[in-house]
Amino acid sequence: MTGESIMHGRYQRQIKLKDFGEAAQNKLLHAKVIVIGAGGLGCPALQYLAAAGVGTLGIVDEDVVSLENLHRQLLYTTGDIGRPKTECARSALLALNPEVMIMTFSTRLTNQNALEILQPYDLVIDGTDNFTSRYLINDACVLLNKPLIYGSVSQYEGQLSVFNYATGKDSGVNYRDVFPRPPGEGEVMNCEEAGVLGVLPGIIGTMQANEAIKLVTGIGKPLANQLFIYHALTSQVYQVELTASENPESDIPASEEAYREFDYHWFCSSGFDPGCEIDVSRFNELVKEGNVAVIDIRTGGNNLGFKKSLPYYRIPFSALDEQNSLIGGENEVVVVCESGISSKDAVKILSEKFGPEKKIYSLHGGIREWKKYLDHETERT
Repeated sequence: MTGESIMHGRYQRQIKLKDFGEAAQNKLLHAKVIVIGAGGLGCPALQYLAAAGVGTLGIVDEDVVSLENLHRQLLYTTGDIGRPKTECARSALLALNPEVMIMTFSTRLTNQNALEILQPYDLVIDGTDNFTSRYLINDACVLLNKPLIYGSVSQYEGQLSVFNYATGKDSGVNYRDVFPRPPGEGEVMNCEEAGVLGVLPGIIGTMQANEAIKLVTGIGKPLANQLFIYHALTSQVYQVELTASENPESDIPASEEAYREFDYHWFCSSGFDPGCEIDVSRFNELVKEGNVAVIDIRTGGNNLGFKKSLPYYRIPFSALDEQNSLIGGENEVVVVCESGISSKDAVKILSEKFGPEKKIYSLHGGIREWKKYLDHETERT
């Protein structure tokens, strides 16, 4: 677009801002920002960045739209349920602003593909909800020397920071400086287990977009080397000054080769044994044979509709310690959750309770992957 069309077009209200002007708008138009996770945080971040005129937006998400997420993922509608998030997000963002280029990656970000996917972008926004992804993304940004805008939410509290961004004489603090090790078992629950107020990720995600705009344009003061904490019930905010550790307990890989070899899954699972996980195909076989008990640790959602002869227990993750006595004498048990993350922690808890007499597994990918598998099998037949 020409300078004149920019001035009199969709961006004129922010161009009129003191210290912004056409120079800042042009920086946005030439910027490349990638958002990891098109969920509660990613949706508002993407909407405001597209509306602001960021030239290229990348979206990484392997998931599909689901009903229980619509209260906080406002890029999507009820009609989008079951469709890939990247596909739905791209359509909605282009309808909002067709001048923006949208690049989609309908895959899980791993240490095998992260460096290649993130390399072309100026900065990274982390909208994920699990520790494996957070450490993996942080380390990739350190290796690539890219600013990382971190956000997280749980129940009524949100956090925000800009990592790996040097300010003056201060070196840029990264995620591992603040959180050298993942939390232990049961210390932190994700949104699936603990719940989240729908407006909260909207607030934090919008603030992530604000930090991105500040970094790209050079206006204002980014939240670098600070941790912003917001409590939705009281509207209280706290800002904590952060400093890089002098003797960091850091496992950041020193090279791209070391990064690809680092086992983030093990690092963030407190030693979870991969042998205690089964895939959806094997799970379906066990269900058909009736040779397994199923423990559903979700806090909501419908029962899974197994035949009555199959032992099926609804025990929320938070109640496992108190209610594991409900589990019968079955030798093989599969724990299921929505995404296959919380079930790994549940397996460790139950394995310690029951010892070797029970074989306890986590369903890889959770109920989402199992439903995809069933749909695929239905199409084949």
